[in-house]
Amino acid sequence: MAGSATVLIAAPPSKQPRNPISRKQVEKVISRSIAGGGIVFAAQTLPSLLSQIDEAEPLWLAIVVPALFGWLIVTVILSFAQVWVRQAHGIFAILYLGALITWPMFMMPGADIFTGIHWLNYLITVATGMAAIAFSPALATVYLVVAPLIYGIIRTLPAGGDAPWGLAVLESLFAFLLGGAVVILAIMLRQASSSVDTAQATAINRYGHAVRQHATEVERVQVDSIVHDSVLTTLLSAARAFSPEAKVLAATMAGNAIGHLRDAARALPDDGTTVRLSAVAERITDAAAQLSSPFELRLKSVGSRSIPVQAGEAVYSAAVQAMVNSLQHAGEAGITRWVAVRGFAPAGIEVVVGDTGVGFALVDIPSERLGVRVSIIERVANAGGRAVIQSAPGEGTIVSIRWPHGAPSGQPTFEPVAPSGGGGRG
Repeated sequence: MAGSATVLIAAPPSKQPRNPISRKQVEKVISRSIAGGGIVFAAQTLPSLLSQIDEAEPLWLAIVVPALFGWLIVTVILSFAQVWVRQAHGIFAILYLGALITWPMFMMPGADIFTGIHWLNYLITVATGMAAIAFSPALATVYLVVAPLIYGIIRTLPAGGDAPWGLAVLESLFAFLLGGAVVILAIMLRQASSSVDTAQATAINRYGHAVRQHATEVERVQVDSIVHDSVLTTLLSAARAFSPEAKVLAATMAGNAIGHLRDAARALPDDGTTVRLSAVAERITDAAAQLSSPFELRLKSVGSRSIPVQAGEAVYSAAVQAMVNSLQHAGEAGITRWVAVRGFAPAGIEVVVGDTGVGFALVDIPSERLGVRVSIIERVANAGGRAVIQSAPGEGTIVSIRWPHGAPSGQPTFEPVAPSGGGGRG
């Protein structure tokens, strides 16, 4: 559209941080912090473990100790690598609960039971924190209550040291309060980061809506000017054309008015304004860098040619919508996302937004969902380009945006695996 040229060419520099707070970043920080803190608590556990090693059956110790401490190390590694994070934390929480329940069953007959704090007590907070990472808030809360409760009950048994109820309740309450602080902090940070992600996606959607509204208003003004300056003036002249000269003039004006309307119907709304392909590519990469989850950038030379500004705006807006759809619907853990931008002769551009997420079946998208159909496919088609979707459940999604219409020479054409059905993910 003519009015969108300023938006595309003179877009103000973003004042947001290049890596704003997001749900994924918060999950990364929390998981690494809890896993790293688990190493500290495990180090504190060792002296108590060594002093109480003669109380339990060797077989139980040979299974429980390597399982807990070994898997704790694995969890730390996976947390820093950001691979199978939730699964690793969940397994540790389950292993700890199993060790806690089986503790009194494998005490040595006649052994002197240590009356102080048992070595498993030091790991309750670690297990509770990992439950907060792995499980839903409701399930993590249940774990927060159950684990200290089981510990307190066992502490009052002869196999657990025959501790007084007051001491057992004190130890359990301390573990509950410390674990509760971790769970509450994790839940609050998750909710806050989710709100940031939602606000960011909403801002992008509102930006696209504002651009469309502005373009619509520009077109309305253009049509109004044509109708007023050409059509109405021609009609008034024809109504007053009594002489042969006036009739010839009215006929000429009518022909010109018809030509104006025909040209307005054929012409692109950008009125000839152009933008460089490099500027379009830079805007797309900047948008990808500012989103809450990183996109791998795969850039090739787009050349120095220019394209109509309306086409550049359509390609950019559709690419941003595809990236937002990926963030909102592809999933979180272990997802790879990428944006590929390249040019092709003589003056074309292709943007491919892909992910390895959950995917979706296009035929299953309700017709009232407009994200793919309107914000991507129709937007690019109206500008003279083409956008196609390749997706299937469990196989990720690829959105290929190309301007002008038609595949580049020698390059594969992405086709949807199923008809669109008029729906969309966004």
